[in-house]
Amino acid sequence: MSAAHILVVDDESDIRGLLTEILTEEGYEVEAAANAAEARAARANRAPDLVLLDIWMPDVDGITLLREWSAQGGESCPVVMMSGHGTVETAVEATRLGAFDFVEKPLSLAKLLRTVERALDAGRRRRGGRLTVPPLMVPVGKSSLMRQLRTELAQLANSQRVLFIGESGSGREAFARYLHEAGPDASQPVVTLVASTVSSSDPEPLLLGSESGGVVKPGVLEQAAGGTLFISEIDDLPASAQRILLGVLETMHFTRVGGTEPVAFNARVFASAQPGIEQRAADGSFRRDLLSQLNTLIFLVPPLREYAEDVPELLRYYVDRLVDAEGLRFRRFSVAAQNRLRNYPWPGNIREMHNLVHRQLLRGGPEEIELEEVERELAVRTPQEEPLVKQDLLALPLREAREHFERTYLQQQLLLCQGKVGLLAKRVGMERTHLYRKLRSLGVEFRNIADD
Repeated sequence: MSAAHILVVDDESDIRGLLTEILTEEGYEVEAAANAAEARAARANRAPDLVLLDIWMPDVDGITLLREWSAQGGESCPVVMMSGHGTVETAVEATRLGAFDFVEKPLSLAKLLRTVERALDAGRRRRGGRLTVPPLMVPVGKSSLMRQLRTELAQLANSQRVLFIGESGSGREAFARYLHEAGPDASQPVVTLVASTVSSSDPEPLLLGSESGGVVKPGVLEQAAGGTLFISEIDDLPASAQRILLGVLETMHFTRVGGTEPVAFNARVFASAQPGIEQRAADGSFRRDLLSQLNTLIFLVPPLREYAEDVPELLRYYVDRLVDAEGLRFRRFSVAAQNRLRNYPWPGNIREMHNLVHRQLLRGGPEEIELEEVERELAVRTPQEEPLVKQDLLALPLREAREHFERTYLQQQLLLCQGKVGLLAKRVGMERTHLYRKLRSLGVEFRNIADD
């Protein structure tokens, strides 16, 4: 998905330079115009996705230019007005002429960026009567990993069956919806089925629907007709439901409960699962034949810790989303708080971040969320049974964190060496005597491991 093109119109060179720099760093394509003539030429040369328009300019003022564009009619992009000494009358007139919003100088960059994102989202919604990609479902991030994943999704746009594998809370449904929107049937519905909610004793009415006395109650398979059926945590699906779904995917039709006529199944099927589903199919806890129907294409959704550089942008994204959706008071994370959260392992992934941001906004307080407030939020330690990579070692004092890491590291390495300390010494690059001393000091029971 190409970057949004923003036209900045302001007669002050400092303002043009500042906005060009800030918006470019945010990933937008920016063009600047110093007056109405340059703005007309830029707009005629390339239609922008958004215009930031100063009201008070020599030659032709912003309101006059907005009125001119409004009179031209046709498809137009959102316009955000900027002014250092606006009046209520001016704001009302700008709104009447179709301006999306009105921001005051000196500019609050945090507010401006939120307004820019909201205006661009509104512009996408207006094009073609629908939003090209729902703003709440765009996989966010500018890291090379996230750019690569969006590229891969674009290449899968026409795929009929995709299995999204990733940890709980990693945003698998967001990727699935993004793929749906990139496909040819984007205007059709996405129906989500949470596998754990399906009854093991009577799944037919929910899946297949029913009919009685001429009254038809469509099931989820029929509700998704023409669009996409997304099955969340497919390996939680009861065996009885797995059998039904397999039959539908093999024959591409089904019969409602109480019905006699077959109904064609014509929906894409996306499903999510946690890593290890292949092993669960191998040991018989999930149908291997059903998995082979679903995993025509596998898309691996990474945990948040693998693209931690995107954490600051994700924090801003969830703040803006929650402020707009729930009318909460805007707050921003300080640089120190952002850096702390970049180094947090996020065992609950994107869902955990959403909940953390939500709690901070609900709690309220100063506009800037400081490091101390974040530390209090993270005070609850990660359970010890969590894998080391998911544990928040930054919450510990240096000595304790180092010992914790060394203990877990050596325990895992010792298991890989089948409890053989000599092999372990070679593997970790330590002299055997020193290694014995280290194992004892850390309380690693290497003899017990060897016995196990």
